[in-house]
Amino acid sequence: MVAIKDETNVGILTDNETELKQPEDYRVILLNDDFTTMEFVVAVIISVFHKGLLEATRIMLDVHNKGRGVVGVYCYDIAVSKITRVHALAKENGYPLKCTMEKA
Repeated sequence: MVAIKDETNVGILTDNETELKQPEDYRVILLNDDFTTMEFVVAVIISVFHKGLLEATRIMLDVHNKGRGVVGVYCYDIAVSKITRVHALAKENGYPLKCTMEKA
C-alpha cells in the first residue's frame, strides 16, 4: 500500500497490486425469421456492424440458411449497444429482426 496525499492534504491509501482483467467478449448474433427481408438484414449489418457488402451478404446467408449468423465479437457494453440499435432499426422499419449475444 502507498499513501498518497490529495489536494486537501488528506492521506489516501492505495493498493498498487490491483490485478486488471481483460473484459469478457460477447458474440453478437442475428436470428432468422420469416418476415425480415434479406436486403434489410444486409443493410443492418453494413450500417450497425460496419461490414463490407460481401461480408454482410455472407453473414445474411448464414442467418437465412443456418438460422443465425455471428456479426461480431465485442465487449459487453458495445454488444448491448449494437443489439439495441438493431432492434430499434427493425422496429422503425416494421421488421421482427432479433439480435442476441453470448459469451465468446
